[in-house]
Amino acid sequence: MATPSKPVAANPSAEWSTQQVYVLALVSLLVGLSVGYFFLGRIGSQGRAQIQPSRSAANPSAIPGGGHPQITLEQMKQMADVQASTLIEKSKADPKNAGILVQIGGIYQASHQFKEATDYFDRALKIDPKNVPVRTQMASCLYYSGDVDGAISQLNQVLKYNSNDVNSLFNLGVMKYQGKKDPAGAIAIWQQLLKNNPNLDRKSIVEKMIADAKASTGTKN
Repeated sequence: MATPSKPVAANPSAEWSTQQVYVLALVSLLVGLSVGYFFLGRIGSQGRAQIQPSRSAANPSAIPGGGHPQITLEQMKQMADVQASTLIEKSKADPKNAGILVQIGGIYQASHQFKEATDYFDRALKIDPKNVPVRTQMASCLYYSGDVDGAISQLNQVLKYNSNDVNSLFNLGVMKYQGKKDPAGAIAIWQQLLKNNPNLDRKSIVEKMIADAKASTGTKN
């Protein structure tokens, strides 16, 4: 299990705007770490390999003054294909090894190739269907592929295995609010999260998100 990150502010409720919270929440879904605490990336470091751009793949229009070059999604896919190639060959020789499939999926997720990542996570789940972290990762990939309903379905499946999974409850609320425009549904999910986890480290952030959702519906209590 990944180690929770330290809070970015001593008092998040005082220093974080609602917009900042949502931007961070959605970016966190992308990278697999929800608000620095709700750790989707429980697969482990092997399943979330980092993609390091090589000079040959870098965009020649680098930022003047030594800035980072801009990498296109296609270039990221090429790098991911190279990085995953050895594992793909291993998977062909050992097709029932879910761990290898998860590692491949993690490489493609890290490079924003969500369709490819979803395919490998799905194959892993056919072998190990009760693997909650992998199913949660797959839900994030589906969400960023535009399949909001599919993502929500995967998180609901997770909650059948573990009705109090912190990652799934948090992200399900985000998806309902942002993806389905269902603030009432999001509020119910986040309230369940807080009820089941009264000592949640980032409680103030979830409370702020609930307050924002209530405001959008004109509800005060």
